[in-house]
Amino acid sequence: MIEEGGRRKVAVIGGGITGLTAALRLAEAGFEVTVLESGSEVGGLATSFQIGGESLEKAYHHLFRTDVEILRLIDELGISECLEWHEGSLAIYRDGRTWPFMTAFDLLRFRPSSLLGRIRLGLTALRIKHRTEWRDLAGVAALQWMRSRCGESATRTVWEPLLRGKFSSHAEKVSMAWLWARLHIRSNSRDTGGGTEKLGYIRGGFAKLIAVLEGRLREGGVEILTSCRVTGIGTDGGGVRISYRGVSHVYDAAIFTGSNRVLANLIDKETQAAGLFAESLKLIDYLGAICLVFQTDQKLGDIYWVNVNEPGAPFLVLIRHTRLVPAQRYGGKEIYYLGAYVPQDGSRFKSGDVELVTEWFDYLQKMHPEFDRSRVEARHLFRFRDAQHVVDCDYAAKIPPYETPLKGLFLANFSQVFPEDRGTNFAVREGGKIASLVQQKFAR
Repeated sequence: MIEEGGRRKVAVIGGGITGLTAALRLAEAGFEVTVLESGSEVGGLATSFQIGGESLEKAYHHLFRTDVEILRLIDELGISECLEWHEGSLAIYRDGRTWPFMTAFDLLRFRPSSLLGRIRLGLTALRIKHRTEWRDLAGVAALQWMRSRCGESATRTVWEPLLRGKFSSHAEKVSMAWLWARLHIRSNSRDTGGGTEKLGYIRGGFAKLIAVLEGRLREGGVEILTSCRVTGIGTDGGGVRISYRGVSHVYDAAIFTGSNRVLANLIDKETQAAGLFAESLKLIDYLGAICLVFQTDQKLGDIYWVNVNEPGAPFLVLIRHTRLVPAQRYGGKEIYYLGAYVPQDGSRFKSGDVELVTEWFDYLQKMHPEFDRSRVEARHLFRFRDAQHVVDCDYAAKIPPYETPLKGLFLANFSQVFPEDRGTNFAVREGGKIASLVQQKFAR
């Protein structure tokens, strides 16, 4: 602990965008901040790798027009000139064909659904776009709600595959409030007066944002420790005890930004309140994610984002990254993502890399018979634990508090942004919010 009148010491556990934003705001407010990141670099789900001579995110990223929090941060960091807006495109793969899904005419041509289903689907989407209240949807199952509004045909071909692909066996209990938020954000990321969807991407990748943010932190005196795994969290007098690298350190406050499952296993159950809090964190289920990124000289379709709604498909989405960002950035090569959310204890998450890549490329060849895997010049497979929390109809009652029962320990992660979902915009927002709460604690 520090001497009376000295700088307050705060540990930020987790170097994703939430943690880095919190560290920035606290350092600006005069706190002595240490960021503890278990990985070899900061960035969280926005960490990057090299492909085609350029940095690219391990998990696909883009920005919406409505992402005001991260857009402000980009401007604050002085890299607004690197932010580009591109025309997005969306399609659904169903019944052995890729169906464009961007306009009212595309919807009317979506023959996997009945004509009545298509009409009801369009009317429902319009209502969702203009609906601003979501609280009465929190306890309603999304599939149940969609079946009652869109009918069985549209739900079976559009919503059910998407929710099963995203949430696996949990699909039937996902809250409609969550689905409302996803659709509301996307439908409002179009040009004024309607029209094409505009999606943002940072020239040089999100690695540029992370690098500039990290540089700003180091310039401000923030200590950043990578490859630093926290092994225990408890209390020590009026402070928080954090154990890492075989030593216990005491801070005036700590912010944990990882998953609830990890926090539940780290905190000392020294009081009944701490034990009950740990058990409450375990009520939120998580799924893992897998992303396969590959480079080729082949153009597979002309759509940026294809939702794979065919029953039995091994992945949820096919993304042609270079349909959004010019291929010239990657040496003229095409860059694709294949992605899926899967149970972390399931065979697909645990399968060998060669086995999984073979299965996914086999299915991609079914979608695009012209696909020649011998022309794949590079491929990279990434697996992420606790990538998606399950937002069921009881979720609102499970959301953990920002200030935990352990004195001085705060929590900020994606499980608290309901009805919104994961995203860099909410990461920035939550980082600022938790930093404000810590400041308020010491202003009392």
